[in-house]
Amino acid sequence: MKHILFITGAAGYVGSMLVEQFAAREDVERIVGLDKEPLPEMLKDEPKLVYVQMNTADDWKEKVKEYVPDVVIHTAWQIREMYGKQDIEWKWNVEGSDNVFDFSFSVPSVKRLIYFSTVSSYGAFSTNTLEHRFTEDEPFRKSQYLYAEEKRVVEEHLKEKFEQAKAKGAVPSVAIVRPAAITGPRGRFMRIRFGLQSALSGQLKDSFVYRLVSAMVSFVPVTPKWLRQFIHEDDVADLVQMLAVTPPKAEYEVFNICPPGDVVLVADMAKAVGKKQLKIQPWMVRIPFFFFWHLTRGKIPTGRGAWRGYSYPIAVDGTKLTKEYGYQYAYGSFDAFYYTNGRYEKYVPEVQRRHK
Repeated sequence: MKHILFITGAAGYVGSMLVEQFAAREDVERIVGLDKEPLPEMLKDEPKLVYVQMNTADDWKEKVKEYVPDVVIHTAWQIREMYGKQDIEWKWNVEGSDNVFDFSFSVPSVKRLIYFSTVSSYGAFSTNTLEHRFTEDEPFRKSQYLYAEEKRVVEEHLKEKFEQAKAKGAVPSVAIVRPAAITGPRGRFMRIRFGLQSALSGQLKDSFVYRLVSAMVSFVPVTPKWLRQFIHEDDVADLVQMLAVTPPKAEYEVFNICPPGDVVLVADMAKAVGKKQLKIQPWMVRIPFFFFWHLTRGKIPTGRGAWRGYSYPIAVDGTKLTKEYGYQYAYGSFDAFYYTNGRYEKYVPEVQRRHK
């Protein structure tokens, strides 16, 4: 069977990578990519791609319906909180997602829907421990962090829309993936954006503000419960391909996607960026996050509740995908974060390559 895919967020980090990897498959006939941003340079010569430059909150359904997609992959998201424009952000993310779900449940050709959620919505709270691993059976919790809260609400909407559509007849199977922090050579060297690793490693050089932040973190500031988990970009692309074309095990599935094994702790982060540690308390994170958010009008993405993710751990169990589908992660959490192995290592300067 030749598949026709509809991928939202096709210009983004994950979306453009999925377009490229799916296009290389013989069982994929066409890909309809939708994004509010212009067509990325890396996809301009892709003959299988039909590109639609529109927001998910726009009126695109009839245009995409013409191509009769059988697989929908929803990755589009305004991740960074928009300073003073939270209403617009809500429209793009929540209402835009509703549009994608309504399309998927109303177009007969669609047989599979894959939605990118997040582990952040389990909630970063002071009661979290370094030892606990959240499973898919545990509920999301309300959060001040807008990204996590919007994702929580959208998952609720998806479940409701699925149940409503199911009551009326046949529906496409749904797979929700909740990734840990996605990283890899392409994410770290081709698409450098403000983030923990880029700030600590001194890669932020696009503006005076970013250079100031890089200069300030001459050490690794860590709270008592500091912890990170990472998933390699190649694993993300591979497991999504598997979920897209493999007969589903259930009609509605949810997966934490995160490699098993050790998490990234303070010593690991310090080793990766070649800096010493400085132990701090959560309140010491909250204050600069507040001032940087308002002084830079959101250019430094430390909006309300963001400090919690730096202060309290969210560690998940990602073994369900392996148990149910046999997927074996190619990279561990630290390996994904530290080494440069992978399909996109060509974006890494020779002097910065690290091989395990």
